[in-house]
Amino acid sequence: MSGLVDLKVGDVVAEADFPLTRDSLVRYAGASGDFNPIHYRDDVARSVGLPGVLAHGMLTMGVAIQPVIDWIGDPAKVLDYQVRFTRPVLVDATDGARVLVVARVGVLDAEAQTARIDLTVTCGGETVLGKAQVRVSLA
Repeated sequence: MSGLVDLKVGDVVAEADFPLTRDSLVRYAGASGDFNPIHYRDDVARSVGLPGVLAHGMLTMGVAIQPVIDWIGDPAKVLDYQVRFTRPVLVDATDGARVLVVARVGVLDAEAQTARIDLTVTCGGETVLGKAQVRVSLA
């Protein structure tokens, strides 16, 4: 992690590309206990008006913060994390999906020694998480 002195608003502090497959969704379902069939069965997803199988929202949210945790080096330095779900992540049975994350400094607070990191989270060129922001301690 860079020190507060080295950071400027607008700096990109991390970038990552996360491939998701149907296997990823099954593993996440097992870990989270969320076995809603819209996350693994196309027929059920379509029967409720969805275009296909969707990644779990919390899985998307979890992978989106990972580059910030890797950059900051300690998950305990995450003080707050908020997102707005703007579009589902469709996970194709053959091709899967790719979630791209760019983490950029949005606000620096020298007195509190914190930074707000703004995340741009996209899949297939579309934003999937809006107002995704992580407040971290730089102390």
